[in-house]
Amino acid sequence: MCFLFSGESGLGKSTLINSLFLTDLYPERYVPGAAEKIERTVQIEASTVEIEERGVKLRLTVVDTPGYGDAINSQDCFKTIIHYIDNQFERYLHDESGLNRRHIVDNRVHCCFYFISPFGHGLKPLDVEFMKAIHSKVNIVPVIAKADTLTLRERDRLKRRILDEIAEHGIRIYQLPDADSDEDEEFKEQTRVLKASVPFAVIGSNQLIEVKGKKIRGRLYPWGVVEVENPEHNDFLKLRTMLVTHMQDLQEVTQDLHYENFRSERLKKAGRAVDEEVLDKDQILLQKEAELRRMQEMIAQMQAQMKMKSDE
Repeated sequence: MCFLFSGESGLGKSTLINSLFLTDLYPERYVPGAAEKIERTVQIEASTVEIEERGVKLRLTVVDTPGYGDAINSQDCFKTIIHYIDNQFERYLHDESGLNRRHIVDNRVHCCFYFISPFGHGLKPLDVEFMKAIHSKVNIVPVIAKADTLTLRERDRLKRRILDEIAEHGIRIYQLPDADSDEDEEFKEQTRVLKASVPFAVIGSNQLIEVKGKKIRGRLYPWGVVEVENPEHNDFLKLRTMLVTHMQDLQEVTQDLHYENFRSERLKKAGRAVDEEVLDKDQILLQKEAELRRMQEMIAQMQAQMKMKSDE
């Protein structure tokens, strides 16, 4: 599976990636200064990680997008990301159409975790524009970054505001499926809680802090410790639970909805290209036939003139 992490720089995308997958993917990442960011373009950095869940090892591709929203004019900054998503669809379509279809590597983007700043009053114009540009291509999961900068009341207010704006702008985000009626009550309650938590307000940290004799990932402040994996402090565990328990559904929605949309549009374009090619050939044939008729008329005229001269 492939997960894309996008949003403005400085919102802790890389830190959250490391926290989610218990790794350090970017130990030597260079952080550009303000002057460099002005002219910076969006980069695509894909890494492979392995996580173990209930004894099963899962191999995942994680795509980070440093440089997103850094430039003064960020209008076209997400075209690189859209191009990457489309390219993965294109590669999959090419492999699917080939002879060896048993060993297709699926690098399609199955989920985009989109980071929203906690410092504004909702979605920025760039957030709206980007999500509207990709919501028909990939499952979007909105994430409020750096949730420890908000009080609980501010967090709830911001969540409601973001959901209202998402609905107002017609943005389609990933909808967690309802629990089946035959599922146990614990899973049903878990599903209800996950649905109610969107957008997930999260905290990431690469620091290990000792709390009550235990080493935990968290952030140390003068007033206390914020624990990454404490559900009372933020939605990190809920986000990770959603990622793990709904992997199959994310894959199915990608296959049945987003990829099929791309595939049908691609086939339509190919059909139109064939039709245009046929029309071009027909037009060339008609031009040649008209030219042949003109030549035949000229020959007929010349023959008539020659006959008149010979009769004289």
